[in-house]
Amino acid sequence: MEDITKPKEAKILVFSTEKISDPAIDLAGLLKMHYPPKVYTINVPCSSAVKPRWVMHAFEKGFDGVFIAADGTDCSYSEKCTDNTSALITLIHTQMKEKGMDPAKLKMAAICSVCAEPFVKHMINFASFLSNIKSN
Repeated sequence: MEDITKPKEAKILVFSTEKISDPAIDLAGLLKMHYPPKVYTINVPCSSAVKPRWVMHAFEKGFDGVFIAADGTDCSYSEKCTDNTSALITLIHTQMKEKGMDPAKLKMAAICSVCAEPFVKHMINFASFLSNIKSN
């Protein structure tokens, strides 16, 4: 029998960049740092390459939250990566509002190649936030 007093674990999709944030996620695993088990990653070449339809599809398929591990100023593909990714987030937030979805279910943070601990903290905090709104 399922314990209804325990918040349900949030399912999170992370778009991670292969040269910048993927090494941080790998490092978290190598260091045996623990973060929620329902975090799934898809790597992309650049955070600004994430398509709004991919994010919306993730929500349609049952993900509770989407996290974009952005390149920040370290992007090797574009000097405007930060601006482009920021504009992308704004666009997706608008689409989410239009569909009656909570824009807080989409997060972005710059995660550098050695940012294993910040990545883990982001996942723990985001999962906790999503579990709380899921339980209400």
